[in-house]
Amino acid sequence: MTLHGDILKDAIGQTRAKWGWFVGLGVLLLILGGIAFGNLFIATVASVYVVGWLMLMAGIIEIMHAFGVKTWSRFFYWLLSGLLYAVAGFFAFYNPLLASAVLTFLLAVALLASGGLRAWVGYKHRPEKGWGWLVAAGVISALAGLVIAMGWPVNSVWVLGLFLAIDLIFQGWAFIAVGLALKK
Repeated sequence: MTLHGDILKDAIGQTRAKWGWFVGLGVLLLILGGIAFGNLFIATVASVYVVGWLMLMAGIIEIMHAFGVKTWSRFFYWLLSGLLYAVAGFFAFYNPLLASAVLTFLLAVALLASGGLRAWVGYKHRPEKGWGWLVAAGVISALAGLVIAMGWPVNSVWVLGLFLAIDLIFQGWAFIAVGLALKK
């Protein structure tokens, strides 16, 4: 057996001993997903706060980076970029409902664009095996974006929370599945 094979086998063995942690984390994520489903508005606000926090941190990092660049043009680019990120982060905390409307609109646009592109790429690869799945995935993404866009801005108070709840539940089931697979 190769060195890489031994390292992988050892890592799997060490991870296998911790299978219960995977299952426990999965159960916790399922519970959090259920709570998020129970109050999509709170889950949406929580999502906005997480995005706001990330933007604020990115803005601070970019501002600090601005002082380490050598030319004035790059300094002003990084400074302006950092300030915009920081302002957007503060904005998310100041008015989470308006921020959720903006983020929901951006989500709809991203789903429409990525779904359309995915369907087009799949269609262009028609002779290849599996092209239909790519087209179907693209159409579903584009339809999801269209449905979100048609309900905007009213649906902004629950769409992000719904996505968070669905993600938590899928992640929970995935961790449980990995944990149970490691146990065997």
